[in-house]
Amino acid sequence: MPRKNDGFSYTRDQLQEIAREVLDYARHRGATACETDVSEGFGFSVTVRRGEVETIEYNRDKGVGVTIYLGHRRGHASSSDFSRAALRAAVDAAMSIASFTAEDDCAGLADEDLLWHGPASFVEGMKLYAPWALTVEEATALACRCEAAAFAVSPEIRNSEGASVSSQQSQFVAGNSNGFLDGFATSRHSIACSVIAGEGEAMQRDDWYSSRRDASGLAAPEAIGDYAARRALSRLGARRVPTCAVPVIFEAPLACGLLGNFVQAASGGSLYRKSSFLLDSLGQQIFAPHISLHENPHLPGAQASSPFDDEGVATTPRDVVKDGVLQGYFLGSYSARKLGMRSTGNAGGSHNLSLAPGQRSLDELAREVSRGLLVTDLLGHGVNYVTGDYSRGAAGFWVEHGEIQYPVQEITIAGNMREMFKQISLLGNDSVVRGGKQAPSLVVEGMTVAGS
Repeated sequence: MPRKNDGFSYTRDQLQEIAREVLDYARHRGATACETDVSEGFGFSVTVRRGEVETIEYNRDKGVGVTIYLGHRRGHASSSDFSRAALRAAVDAAMSIASFTAEDDCAGLADEDLLWHGPASFVEGMKLYAPWALTVEEATALACRCEAAAFAVSPEIRNSEGASVSSQQSQFVAGNSNGFLDGFATSRHSIACSVIAGEGEAMQRDDWYSSRRDASGLAAPEAIGDYAARRALSRLGARRVPTCAVPVIFEAPLACGLLGNFVQAASGGSLYRKSSFLLDSLGQQIFAPHISLHENPHLPGAQASSPFDDEGVATTPRDVVKDGVLQGYFLGSYSARKLGMRSTGNAGGSHNLSLAPGQRSLDELAREVSRGLLVTDLLGHGVNYVTGDYSRGAAGFWVEHGEIQYPVQEITIAGNMREMFKQISLLGNDSVVRGGKQAPSLVVEGMTVAGS
């Protein structure tokens, strides 16, 4: 449990006492039900550019959110002041808002039998909190090493958008009038670098980063800078390609983005509003038969791990997709009730959704494809979740005769996610984690590449 000498201004016991005070006062004011979230966080980030410190940013904040239910009417208010008067004012404001809102039969706290009541030892075993004893001077030195490694790769690395080091710590306590009261501390640390290769109209940029809860798992700053530089250099001389229909290799970070598209389409808000192409798809084949997606909220040290969701509902490892068949949606309490279902513990999003890697390297994927496109960068937000239509600006590399030939840019890739998911033919062995998603590079057959 965090102590004050961890850098926090409050102990977890003090945050729990604040939460109890909110809940008690809401009960006194006649609320049918109440839920609250009390949190604080702090950290800093340093950015250097061309060997000089560009920014040093410190942050420290705290807040309390209060949601009041008067029957099936809901009101919410928040405050950054933890004084008793401010807490009571927030409850009063939420009560007032609730009194003016319309009845909604689906509004209310999470079902009591779904709430988390596990031991503190389980949460500690998830290793979500690992403070980094890092000074600003040390962070600056790390960022300088990262950027210097990028410049050392080639004289063609002409400029830098900066290298940065960030360290953040936070803690929270959530509670509701159904008897739930719990919370924990988390940390997130990162090193990143972005550089520019070439000059004039031929300039190209690229970046790379490493992010972990425990700083001991971060990639070396020199490795991050070196890889960012090599990525930028590899894009020099990019050209357009003729319009064609070919297989597209999504590099691993972009494959994580495809998982994010799936989560959006399979989430309760999209489903009950009937704005998703995956509506009424439970039990149906939506991916290729060799694709399975597993969600593990209890993965130690992972960035999207949590014993419970934003409503206090206990999270559970599960297969979301098994052998291509959709097994479950991502639901919070409200969206679940709208759909006549129960919460899946996903209020706030998915938890460590992973696509198991295959056996092939990226070069082997290219050989299997023979002729196609390797995409390493996507632009724009051309995804229509109602129809599944997918159209994004892209850059990457042209593959011919099973070999990467040259970089390409100013193209668009297009398809429909209904077909794209089913046309994932090959998986790489190069899994990466981006936020709460983990995926390897993958091949989608038959996409349209619009070029010259």
